[in-house]
Amino acid sequence: LYDQALAYADLKGNETVIDAYCGTGTISLFLAHKAKHVIGIEIVEPAIINARENAQRNGYDNTEFIVADAAVEMPKLYKAGVRPDVIVFDPIRAGCKEEVLTSAAGMEPKRIVYVSCNPATMARDIEILTHYGYELKEVQPVDMFPMTAHVEAVALLSKLNVDKHIDVEIKLDELDLASAGSKATYT
Repeated sequence: LYDQALAYADLKGNETVIDAYCGTGTISLFLAHKAKHVIGIEIVEPAIINARENAQRNGYDNTEFIVADAAVEMPKLYKAGVRPDVIVFDPIRAGCKEEVLTSAAGMEPKRIVYVSCNPATMARDIEILTHYGYELKEVQPVDMFPMTAHVEAVALLSKLNVDKHIDVEIKLDELDLASAGSKATYT
């Protein structure tokens, strides 16, 4: 699971990464050995204390961990001008709050890596992110709980190049298909 998240993050060494819903910092620290700076956000204070201890024990001085609700902290970081290259989400089963998604999209990271234990809420959140200019590139399911109905999934979303992207919506009920052929300007 972590290998897939790291592969999708595609870190080269100069990136700033936000790990929202970081828990004890396991994904944060896994990313920290390839990133310039990792910011972990978690609402559970004992988890952040453990994350800081884990970073210190493992010699990572390029991490910072914030005790906060991601729905409150992400808008603050956005307003403060933080612009990460990659954002990682690993939310609870309920998925991300909309404030987290809109703030993340406003920060315009090149990539968003979404780790989920609930494909339904992940799909909902990805749908929201697509409205903010992100494209779902790939989803990799990971069966960490064999013989159960539960599956983890890791998704990669990339920021669309707005200079090279046009959304087109065709409403078939408004299109006169019978006369379209006679009006065509092509063969």
